[in-house]
Amino acid sequence: MKDARAALRYAKAILNLATDSNSETAVNDDMSFIAATIAENAELEVMLRSPIVKASDKMNVLNALFDGKVNNITLGLFHLLQDNKRIAMLESISKKYAIVFDHLKSTQVAKVTTAVPLTKEVEAQVLNKIIALTGEKANLENVINPAILGGFILRVGDVQYDASISNYLNELKKEFDNSHYIPKI
Repeated sequence: MKDARAALRYAKAILNLATDSNSETAVNDDMSFIAATIAENAELEVMLRSPIVKASDKMNVLNALFDGKVNNITLGLFHLLQDNKRIAMLESISKKYAIVFDHLKSTQVAKVTTAVPLTKEVEAQVLNKIIALTGEKANLENVINPAILGGFILRVGDVQYDASISNYLNELKKEFDNSHYIPKI
C-alpha cells in the first residue's frame, strides 16, 4: 500500500515535469513500453526487485535496454529512482503514470473480455462505439477468457455490458428453473 502511494506520487511528479516540457505523450509512450518490457521479461522484474543486484548494475541494464529509445525525462526517472533506492518501483510507477495521464487527457480505460484476441478492425469498431456512447476517448484493454465461450463483456467505468454466450446460457438456465410448466402425467 505504501509503495503504491509512493509510485503514484512519482508518476504525478513525472507527469508534471513532462507537461511543463510538452512531452507528456512521449513519456506516456515510454511508460507503456517500460511496463510491457518488464511484464514480458520475468528475469528483468526479478533483477529490478533483487536486493542482491547492485543499483549500478540495474542502471546498466536499464540504460542498455532503453537508452536512445525513451525520452530524457524517462531516463532522468531511472537516475532519480536509483538515487532514492526505489528502482524496484519502476514497473509500478509506469503503470500509475498511464492512469494519471489518462485522467489528465479525459481518457478512460475500457476493458473488453473475449474468448479470443480482438482483431484491429474489431478493436477500432469498439473504440468508435465507446466514443459514441460516452463522448470520451478510451484505451482498450483486451482480456482473454475462454470461459465466456464467445461474444464479449465490455466494461467502461461503472457500466458493464455482458453479451457473452455463457451469460446467455445462464439466463436460459434461469428461465428453465423458473418455469411454471406442470406435466399432465
